[in-house]
Amino acid sequence: MPSGQPAEVGALLDRYLLSLDDDKLDDDWARSLFTEDAQVVFPISQHEGIDGLAAYHREALASFAATQHLNSPAVVEIDGTRASLRANLISTHVHLPAGAPPGGEQPGNERPPLFTTGTFVTGEACRTPSGWRLRRLSFRLVWAAGSPPARPAD
Repeated sequence: MPSGQPAEVGALLDRYLLSLDDDKLDDDWARSLFTEDAQVVFPISQHEGIDGLAAYHREALASFAATQHLNSPAVVEIDGTRASLRANLISTHVHLPAGAPPGGEQPGNERPPLFTTGTFVTGEACRTPSGWRLRRLSFRLVWAAGSPPARPAD
């Protein structure tokens, strides 16, 4: 087993989390990180398949003015063309000001409320002809502080 493989797999998680805070989330983004049959599971929702994965993430992040995701190094175990990974994650979500559109300015000098979570991340990756890709990411909430965004009425 080449020594760079665990680092390559761990870097997928790093790239994924960094991109949530600062990158354009489009279909090219999704395909550079995930397999066609990808599954992303959060405590309140999930998405299966590469189709619509970028839109799913954009919609979830639109509930916040900003986010910052800080993860521990991933513990990666390689078994041939498959890998498992585990990491800890602290996510800080800055709420949008009441009535403001995404990216809107905060009125006055008020600081927007935060929603912060501690999460345990597990995942699976596969080696594909294009290199390692994430097949599954699952986020298990360990703790939370603040209030999550209000869920839209059905």
